[in-house]
Amino acid sequence: MNAPTHPATTPWPAGPVPREVLQRLLTDRAVTDIMLAVPDLQGRLMGKLFNAAVFLERMTDGAEMCSYILATDVHMTPLDGFDFTGWDQGFGDFLVLPDLDHIRMLPHQPGTALVFGTPVHDDTTPVTVAPRQLLATQLDRLHALGYAVKVGVETEFVLHSDGPAGQAPVWTANLDYALQQPPQIGDFFRHLARALSDAGIDYESIKTEAAPGQAEVALAYTDAATACDDYAIFRRIVSNLAQRHDLTAVFMAAPETRVGSGLHLHVSLWDERGESAFAHRRGAGLPPVMAHAIAGLLSALPHMAPLYAPTVNSYKRYQPHSFAPTRYNWGFDHRGCAVRVAGHGAGAHLEVRLAGADASAYVALAAYLAAITHGIEEKLTLRPACDSDAYQEQHSVPLYDDLAQALAYFEHSTVAHLLLGKDVVRHYAHAAQAELDYHRRHVTDLERQRGIR
Repeated sequence: MNAPTHPATTPWPAGPVPREVLQRLLTDRAVTDIMLAVPDLQGRLMGKLFNAAVFLERMTDGAEMCSYILATDVHMTPLDGFDFTGWDQGFGDFLVLPDLDHIRMLPHQPGTALVFGTPVHDDTTPVTVAPRQLLATQLDRLHALGYAVKVGVETEFVLHSDGPAGQAPVWTANLDYALQQPPQIGDFFRHLARALSDAGIDYESIKTEAAPGQAEVALAYTDAATACDDYAIFRRIVSNLAQRHDLTAVFMAAPETRVGSGLHLHVSLWDERGESAFAHRRGAGLPPVMAHAIAGLLSALPHMAPLYAPTVNSYKRYQPHSFAPTRYNWGFDHRGCAVRVAGHGAGAHLEVRLAGADASAYVALAAYLAAITHGIEEKLTLRPACDSDAYQEQHSVPLYDDLAQALAYFEHSTVAHLLLGKDVVRHYAHAAQAELDYHRRHVTDLERQRGIR
């Protein structure tokens, strides 16, 4: 096992650092490389690794990258037909402006600092379909209404190792809430906890789950933009450490039949006085803003499914009595619902359980916030909470059976165009269609198993 090593002391400060600190680290040769990163449509960090001295001397006003990084599938296949890039335009470059106010250190990659980048057009306006900008647009809309957004990310993934029959989950027993794990997994979790802490990413808990090889990590509550940036870095750290442990981290919504890995986003709104707009105690009536927010989620999210369920595999997670929802409903502390009211007092919040592990946190959260804004602005009326089996609640709208159904509704939805803009709908609809086309062109193992007799 190639376990990572950690020095007793480290010159890398935790969390975001200001530019002057980065300059000092560069002068001291503690930082030698700068990673300029753009989250892609799948939520991965893509970009370039620069010589730190050259970057700070020449690239602080921007660096060029091929625009196809926002127009690819999971295999990085250049996809044609997008509005701003494609073979007609030659897949040219766009300028990526470094966000030097949010420099992140990567202690698990000694000597490396990460800088998030904003893709812009020739006139320096942001590329609206870029996931980080998509989220920023929705945060600005809520800010105009007087609200800041806080988010906690709770994610599941499966750890695989190589065996005689190929890759398989590292363990097969139900280890949900287990406090004693196999030594290999205990070591991995300890190294993960240390790497997250060194990177300034606060986490609340790490645990094993019920499914074979499945783990869950809850990141600490923070402002929405930071939460998504943390999660993007988290996924990179998990994948890096898994490889060092001769493992593979699998971020699929349904990694096996009847196994679902979720990306649950815990969301709350805070007013200009710094008080929670969702503060609530069980048994009391919901705050009006919270009620409107839930109503908006239930009303608008059926129009935007490809943003939080972007792959063919996404829809295989939605199974009855699986802890993944099958209907657009809500309830108090109800894990069968799409929207769960959780927490108490100022800690009350909405847990939206629709996204799977294959979703981009930026894109899924942007959809959720667009729906919440819609509910608040229109003062939508909330229907009664589910107080029985959420999977049998016949009066609530069912989730789509597959990506084809979701896409057909999304690309022609007046609501989606109104809340997101036509350019965003066209871009993400085109990406969803490419995902469908890929699966339609390829024969699967399951087809062979059923077809070869």
